[in-house]
Amino acid sequence: MQLSCPMPKFDFDVITLGHGSGGLLTHKLLQSGVFDILKNELLDQQHDGASFTLNGPVAFSSDSYVITPAFFPGGNIGELAINGTVNDLAMCGAVPKYLSLAFIIEEGLTMKEFWEILVSIKEATQKANIKIVTGDTKVVERGKGDKIFINTSGIGLIHPKANIHHNNIEPGDQVIISGNVATHGIAIMSVRKGLEFETTIESDTVNLNHTIEKLLDRFGNDIKFLRDPTRGGVASVLNEVAELTSLGFELDQKNIPVDEQVDGACEMLGLDPLYVANEGLFIAVVKQSIADAFVAALRADENGANAAIIGEATTEHPGKVLMKSRVGGRRVVNYLTGEQLPRIC
Repeated sequence: MQLSCPMPKFDFDVITLGHGSGGLLTHKLLQSGVFDILKNELLDQQHDGASFTLNGPVAFSSDSYVITPAFFPGGNIGELAINGTVNDLAMCGAVPKYLSLAFIIEEGLTMKEFWEILVSIKEATQKANIKIVTGDTKVVERGKGDKIFINTSGIGLIHPKANIHHNNIEPGDQVIISGNVATHGIAIMSVRKGLEFETTIESDTVNLNHTIEKLLDRFGNDIKFLRDPTRGGVASVLNEVAELTSLGFELDQKNIPVDEQVDGACEMLGLDPLYVANEGLFIAVVKQSIADAFVAALRADENGANAAIIGEATTEHPGKVLMKSRVGGRRVVNYLTGEQLPRIC
């Protein structure tokens, strides 16, 4: 990895239990590392909390990241943690503003790895235009963790034109996916299983807040629902919404975008792309009259080149998701059962 910020001189090559003691080593780690690279006027207060003013309705989200491996094609746990919580706020129709950042580090993590994670966090916050304002660092004994776990919590202001809620969905509303499904999950599996492809499959982890903000500016409350299909994939999200709304969903398999290599890997591994985790795309349910314009706007955005309408809401088969196959048959798409891809985010 080509680091955009040079690594400072640390007293140790690896994280030790002393770095979590709250004493001198903790102080040096935070001062030379976290506070220096992530500095802003709120974090510079170096308090256990942060004080700021927000005007208007807010959204709040929290998530923990335990992905293995911590470094994967296309990213690492650091940027994944920032993008994941930023995107959760965006799916609420919010403009993300502030994040907390907490590390649980396993003794023995190298300082080089920790610095790479910090650099990726800094770059992700800059891209998302969000500030880290408070946090925490703990160290656990070797063998009690898996290199590093991260928790991020975020707060954002609800966009003035946003009205995102599953209760807004009506029969005939169109289901749109913003890009190719299953890419993140297969990127992780390619590392774990040693799979080789003609080109490297990379995670699609990216912040989506700027894309969502532009769509809300233009389409407002004609956007009924938003969700990023992470664990459990597209199938689990739509099953959840069908259950909550007592509506059904009809999908068309031929319209669901999947990278050819990802599709081949899924077939080889016996995985259904609809259940594989994603990190850089979202599902939108929108009013039928704006669906084509919504897709066109998405395709003009860097985060939506492969956007497509993949189905619609219906009063038929309430609470269920059905899919028309490429050859014309229909099948029920149930919830994911069991754990298809462990430690994916």
